[in-house]
Amino acid sequence: MAAASGASYGQGLEQALVRTPQRSAPSDLRITDVKCGYIRNGHGLFVKVHTNQGIWGCGEGVDATPGTYHLVKMMGERIRGKSPLNVHRLFEDVRRSGFFEGAQSGMFIAVLTAVETALWDLAGKALNLPVYQLLGGKFRDRVRVYCDTGTYRDDDKSPKHFADSARDAVKRGFNAVKYDIDERNDPAKYDSYNWTASPGELERMYNQIAAVREAVGPKVDICVDMHGRYDMTTGQRVAKMMEPLNLMFLEEPIPAENVEAYKLISESTSTPICAGENHYLAHGFRRMLEIGAVDIIMPDLQKAGGLGEGQRIANLANLYYVPFAPHMVASYLGAMAASHVCASVPNFMILEWQIYFHTDPMFKEIVSFEGPMVKDGFIPLSEKPGIGVEINEEGMRKYATKDMPFFV
Repeated sequence: MAAASGASYGQGLEQALVRTPQRSAPSDLRITDVKCGYIRNGHGLFVKVHTNQGIWGCGEGVDATPGTYHLVKMMGERIRGKSPLNVHRLFEDVRRSGFFEGAQSGMFIAVLTAVETALWDLAGKALNLPVYQLLGGKFRDRVRVYCDTGTYRDDDKSPKHFADSARDAVKRGFNAVKYDIDERNDPAKYDSYNWTASPGELERMYNQIAAVREAVGPKVDICVDMHGRYDMTTGQRVAKMMEPLNLMFLEEPIPAENVEAYKLISESTSTPICAGENHYLAHGFRRMLEIGAVDIIMPDLQKAGGLGEGQRIANLANLYYVPFAPHMVASYLGAMAASHVCASVPNFMILEWQIYFHTDPMFKEIVSFEGPMVKDGFIPLSEKPGIGVEINEEGMRKYATKDMPFFV
């Protein structure tokens, strides 16, 4: 037995080295350029990191990205000529160089996220390994998702419409759904600037989600998002009101900044409270975890700092036994990139999925991939080198943001 163990020791690494293309010798690989393109009026940033050996890596940033072309190019200059395999070092080099340029959050970190993700993709391709393997391996082969049903885009806000969309999601194979209940045009709202929900607003919110629960039954998870648009009083009332509906979580009832206020809401209800899509880097999650401000954290892995930082955030949360349920409003490139992180940590709970993957052809045209996007409510984890999803520049070109440079 000992002889057999000794003979097999290290074979995985040896096989990886054998599979590694000779052109990708780590000592010779160097970054030559960073190019980018934008969709969604600049709210979707796609980055390609190029090398001297014809290998490139793809990454994506979201939300805090409009007008950031020159920031991308500046970061590109700071990593040009360096080895893309030193992902953590390059991330830290760029972050530290930006201490007085906004490298604590916002646009700087969203752009760095896209670049960092592209570096992981590039490293995986160079070493012929999927990203999850570079992150230390996987706990699971598939990643559970909840379907954001997108009813916030619809004019019909009736409970029946919510129920119908929930049934449709379940028919598509999902076992978890999400709904937004913040409605800036609600006629029951007294004041567009006051964040306290009126009795009419509260009644609408409850009736919408109660209809969803009735439609899907007790075994489908329901998530509810308030987009940080209310005050603490309303957050407490909604969380308490939703208790009979057994939500998976109530997302961001109040703005992100005051985690102490989140703690007061969490302590007032049995409804799990979730937040984090508007926090950046592991630093942004430290205080909320230390004081037990939320029950679930949801960093957006396309803007919180990248895949390595996403894993650090998850591991930090794991020390407090807090589940990790990332926010995701990106393309399938971003969804698969996030899936590699979700597979690599023990405390993963669920990942966001968007109905637009099924209804908007753009999201199939702007990327290239193999196999089904999602199956029975799970993303099958790619085993291809890197992330396993490529940017399709030609497919993306017709959706590119007007008057913005496109991969130059």
